[in-house]
Amino acid sequence: MPTLKTAEPGTFSRITGIGAYRAENLVTNDDIAGPINSSDEWIRQRTGIITRRRASEDVGVLDMCEEAALEAVASAGLKPEDIGGIIISTVTFPYFTPSAASALTDRLGTGPVPAWDISAACAGYCYGISQADALVRAGTMDNVLVIGAEKLSDIIDPEDRSISFILGDGAGAVVVSSSDEPGISKTVWGSKGESWSTIRMTDSLIDIRDNRELPFPTLRQDGPNVFRWAVWDGAEVAKEALTAAGIEAGDLAAFVPHQANMRIIDELAKQLKLPNSVVIARDIADNGNTSAASIPLATERLLREQPELSGGLALQIGFGAGLVYGAQVVRLP
Repeated sequence: MPTLKTAEPGTFSRITGIGAYRAENLVTNDDIAGPINSSDEWIRQRTGIITRRRASEDVGVLDMCEEAALEAVASAGLKPEDIGGIIISTVTFPYFTPSAASALTDRLGTGPVPAWDISAACAGYCYGISQADALVRAGTMDNVLVIGAEKLSDIIDPEDRSISFILGDGAGAVVVSSSDEPGISKTVWGSKGESWSTIRMTDSLIDIRDNRELPFPTLRQDGPNVFRWAVWDGAEVAKEALTAAGIEAGDLAAFVPHQANMRIIDELAKQLKLPNSVVIARDIADNGNTSAASIPLATERLLREQPELSGGLALQIGFGAGLVYGAQVVRLP
């Protein structure tokens, strides 16, 4: 019986570069409070958000991906042609097919590399990191570009009080490369399908097709249930990720949760009993909830403002529509 030839296995992987695109328009609470019959004070108390960034009409998901990707590739000391594959997590690319990732290969000039999109909402970036880690360790690719990008302003109802006021636009990108030492731990991930409709679109495209009087579908959420799930289940997932990585909370340099709500972030930190030495990402205050983009954007900001964190360990956890979740410990680039 002949032996099947496979790719030479890699050893480990780690994040080697990071980049970000922050949307140009700063939107204050006062700018959006009127249509939802609210106030700056109510929004701050409920979410911790002071401003959020939203892209101009002529800026799309691909535009944001391109800028973040080029910065990440340069940060890793690479060129686009060194990238072996592209994974984009997004729920706001306006085409079901082809993928945003395949179009990005042409924009970046990577050549005909494998490229695909992930639809895992706010956990999508962590899903992408897990996939890139597996691909590099399997020896399939040396450098994988992972991007979280959203233009959520395209799918909000300005009068919706459940989720619209927290959402922003942006893109964050990293390069996952082969490494002599482990830089990405085992991912703890999953889904809670029985709560599938907790965060959802108002109507399906089939509904719109069959009833042209329906408005364009927008996003909604059951806020109280999402909050409870994110806090209690999320804390357990985060603890499992620490155990899977073989470390304790005190070994972390940073905690980078999905930037969903400041109260969720604070409660997660409390349940994890993080020591004061662990820096907690709170990018949501200025940039809002950017779904799949929130963790890489928050990470990029931490490293830009506190470069001494470079090389330290960070626990990152994403959770969102599905209800899906994913967490892992990474060594910061």
